[in-house]
Amino acid sequence: QVQLVESGGGLVQPGGSLRLSCAASGSIVSINAMGWYRQSPGKRRELVASITQSGSTNYADSVKGRFTISRDNAKNTLYLQMNSLKPEDTAVYYCKTLPTRPFDSWGQGTQVTVSS
Repeated sequence: QVQLVESGGGLVQPGGSLRLSCAASGSIVSINAMGWYRQSPGKRRELVASITQSGSTNYADSVKGRFTISRDNAKNTLYLQMNSLKPEDTAVYYCKTLPTRPFDSWGQGTQVTVSS
């Protein structure tokens, strides 16, 4: 059971870029899948990107072509590269092992704010 800590969020103008990092307390090489979620006020938490142990990726339609998920097993770190950011991308972003379980706890996340 690994603990995950998100970082890299901040304030960015529309059209800008950010890279989020998720540092794991232990090896992630044996974790079959991981993903990034986001949640903003008035919206439900949504899965925006996922990656399997073999490297297969999947993206929500709203971020496809703009976001890239990757993992560095040697550094025990998951990344989310976010380009062409839009105000609607504003949210708290969380990383999780997949699949989620009903009573899984969520970390603090990292705040991304896209605004002029």
